[in-house]
Amino acid sequence: MKICMIGAGYVGLVTGACFAEMGNDVICIEENEDKVRMLKDGKVPIYEPGLKEIIERNVSEGRLSFSQDIADGVRSSLVCFITVGTPLDDDGSADLKYVLRVAGQIGDIMNDYKIVVDKSTVPVGTGEMVREVIRQRLEKRGLSHIEFDVVSNPEFLKEGNAVQDFMRPERVIVGTDNIRTAEIMKALYEPFVRTSNNPVLIMDIRSAELAKYASNAFLATKITFMNELAILCDKVGADIFQVREGMGTDSRIGPRFLLAGVGYGGSCFPKDIQALIKTSKNKGHTLEICEATYRANQRQKLYFAEKIVSFFKKKGLAPVDVNIAIWGLTFKPKTDDVREAPAIDIIRILLEKGFNIRAYDPQGMDNARAILGDSIAYADDHYTMLKGADALAIVTEWNMFKSPDMKRVKELMRRPVIFDGRNIYNPDEIMALGFTYFGMGRGA
Repeated sequence: MKICMIGAGYVGLVTGACFAEMGNDVICIEENEDKVRMLKDGKVPIYEPGLKEIIERNVSEGRLSFSQDIADGVRSSLVCFITVGTPLDDDGSADLKYVLRVAGQIGDIMNDYKIVVDKSTVPVGTGEMVREVIRQRLEKRGLSHIEFDVVSNPEFLKEGNAVQDFMRPERVIVGTDNIRTAEIMKALYEPFVRTSNNPVLIMDIRSAELAKYASNAFLATKITFMNELAILCDKVGADIFQVREGMGTDSRIGPRFLLAGVGYGGSCFPKDIQALIKTSKNKGHTLEICEATYRANQRQKLYFAEKIVSFFKKKGLAPVDVNIAIWGLTFKPKTDDVREAPAIDIIRILLEKGFNIRAYDPQGMDNARAILGDSIAYADDHYTMLKGADALAIVTEWNMFKSPDMKRVKELMRRPVIFDGRNIYNPDEIMALGFTYFGMGRGA
């Protein structure tokens, strides 16, 4: 099948590369000339395990290409995916200007039947807006007789595991009101679900659009619920690990997304929660749980930072004399994405208090530097940065941080204090080595 991916960002690159891997002919359209040049030179602008290898293989075998020529992409393809960004607008709603601009471009270009697929995360009703924009553009060209269909096909990709998620999806959601289009989309995804027998769910467009937001909101709520319980555990002397075990073995709840930490981040959960809240308010309804989830997540980052501030205040040390080493800048491991990363907010709070910050992340240094500039020091590795540190704060649970040489860590630090924002260590074992340890909800 001939496919056009309009927008070569995170979703567009993963989706396009994986479709090409299954034998489709895919052209990724990107207006940024530097990004197109980079991709043609074999360089991938994002870090995602396994993606570079798939892109290289399919480019070399002629199934995947990159271009700035949207006209060529649209006219040569049956299915045109819209994979541009939907950032938050000033009022908290999803900004659809990029999606609707692409819809207009498609309407100005297409000369025969097309399936236009919203892959971007968009609020309920966007499908109708895209259809109307294309219809108006065709009518203006005197081509109102040309047929097309609009589909909602939300992505469910976890950064750091996106290739695996796409190649072996738990489910595929297709929102369409046309039986013929549904069959084409099912055929497109059939190779990905053939061995797993996982479903391709066909539903109406509005339900498909809402399913994406609903999924992210529920997962964010589940994470935040455990984070709130972790604060309570700290106050009453309980252990969130044991609470999690007691909850997670209940089949109605399950063990996933019950790990307490410093809060969620990334390009999806924070933005989608706010967009869903705004959509609901526009309809005169308040999503109380979603609003509480958003507020609690913001508080969670502050709570972790306050643990650090409070400890050194009790020690009578001035922040200007304290060096904090930060392990992890990205919002989660196996990505270079620092958008809405808890580490960024935590660092900003500590800087405001006057602390000196050194940070290390195996993939997110450049993106963090673009935000924080020279306000902190950046380390070349996760050991040498500890020299003279008064505390180590673990904010992202990269594997390299899980089993370090703790003897070496202690020897390098001026004060052997660890603030474990992801609960990756056993408190008893760490304290037995002579460290002062603070986890999230690990009791007294």
